[in-house]
Formats: sequence, structure tokens, C-alpha cells
Amino acid sequence: MKAALIQFTPWDKAYYFDPASLELAENDYVIVETQLGTEMGKVIGFEEVAPVDGESREIKPVARKATMEDLEQRVKLDKEKEEALKNCKKIIDRYNLPMKLVDVHFSFDNKRLTFAFIANGRVDFRQLVKDLTRHYQKNIRLQQIGIRDEMKMQGDVGPCGRRLCCQQFVKDLGNITSELAETQQVAHRGSDRLSGNCGRLRCCLAFEQPTYEEFAKSLPLVGSIVKTESGKGQVIGWHTLKQTVDVRLFPDKEVKEGTIVEIAADKLKVVEK
Repeated sequence: MKAALIQFTPWDKAYYFDPASLELAENDYVIVETQLGTEMGKVIGFEEVAPVDGESREIKPVARKATMEDLEQRVKLDKEKEEALKNCKKIIDRYNLPMKLVDVHFSFDNKRLTFAFIANGRVDFRQLVKDLTRHYQKNIRLQQIGIRDEMKMQGDVGPCGRRLCCQQFVKDLGNITSELAETQQVAHRGSDRLSGNCGRLRCCLAFEQPTYEEFAKSLPLVGSIVKTESGKGQVIGWHTLKQTVDVRLFPDKEVKEGTIVEIAADKLKVVEK
């Protein structure tokens, strides 16, 4: 089935909801019933949801499109955010808690407050929750997020001069590791050039990886024995985007030992893998 991806806050993940009979488009605002209560969310896309173990996944339906009155209600709730952040920061300072408060979200039914924060490790915020509950008389939730999520929420301009990809179109940051830099042959650039504004490895590595994997399919394996116009040799490296490989030629009367040439993948023939 085709599900709508609904996002409630810029620092939280998007959730699947069934559009049912509603005609929805990206950037529409909708009202949904979640396990925690009534929420207003934004449609950020659509995806096919695959069955699990041959059975369709149970997805909650979208209740309705948001009305002008709903949007006005959302604006009123958002106006209270600044004061809520100030109050929470005061309590955090009072207990000297090792956490950085990032944002607060009022649920659409105004029964729940979710405070988003960043911390290096676990934080004992039980007393903080008690004080906030006593003050607001609402259900209080604290949600720890990563520094990537904070940057996605605040936004910035990347080294390319454009808005950050995570703020524009990257829905799922996923797991970005140094192995991706190795695969894409950019690890030599150093951590400074590979780090994004958030200080972590750039999201570019994740969404460019499929392109490198596709290009790599047409290259012979490293270690393969190949035949070239200059003679036989062994593949010792790739230039994935250029679609060329480095070949160490076997020495003979015309080729000196240790000779390495760069050859286009379509100009050689694999004779032994």
C-alpha cells in the first residue's frame, strides 16, 4: 500500500499513515491520532509500504486535512514555545544537568509537551520531569536527539553554497560511516573536509553511495588479472567515477618491473579473477 510520510517536528523521524480516501499532496498539513494523542503533521512524501511476513502492516489512517482554524491553533501553541524553553532551561541550570535543550513541541491537543535535548550520555532528568509536570500540569516527555537532528532543525548553508541536504530532501540520515569515504576514495581528504556543519561525516557520503556502487559494477575486481594493449597485469586500484583502473603490468622485455598504468575499464579484458 502507498502510505503518507507525516512529520510532526523537524528533529523527529517521519511516520507512516494511511491516506485512506483523502487526496493528499506533499506539504499538506493533516490531523492524525497517534498512540500519544492528537497531532498535526506535515506530509513530506509518499512511500510504498511492503508487507511483513506476507501480511499487510497495520497503519493508522489520516483523520482529516488541517483547516484554517487548525493552523491558527498551531500558531498559538508555537507562540508558547519560547517561554517553555526559558522555564525548562532554568530548571536544567538549577540541577546542573549535563544537557543542551534544543526545542519543545506542544502536541496539537495541548495535553503533552516534548522537550528535545542533546547530551553526551545518559542524563538523570527525573526531577526535571517532576518540576515541569507540576508547572504545566501536562504529560511531559524528554527526547534525546543527535547533533545531526539539531542541525537539520536549525538549518544552515553547506560548503556548496546551498541549504543543507538534510534540511531539504534527505528524509532518513541513516548510518554514515568512514567505510563510505573509503569506498568513494575520499578518505584521504581528511576529517575536516569530510565533516559537515554538524561536525559529523557529511550526509553526502550516504546518498552518493548507491551511485558509486552502480558504477563499480562495471569495474574488474581488485586483484584480477587483465589483458591490456600494453600487456598483462594485475588490477591494484579503482577510479570509480572515471571508470578507470590502475594496473601493475607484468614485467617483460618491453615493460619494466613496477610499471603502473591507468586504463579505462572498457579497454581491457579480464582473464583471471
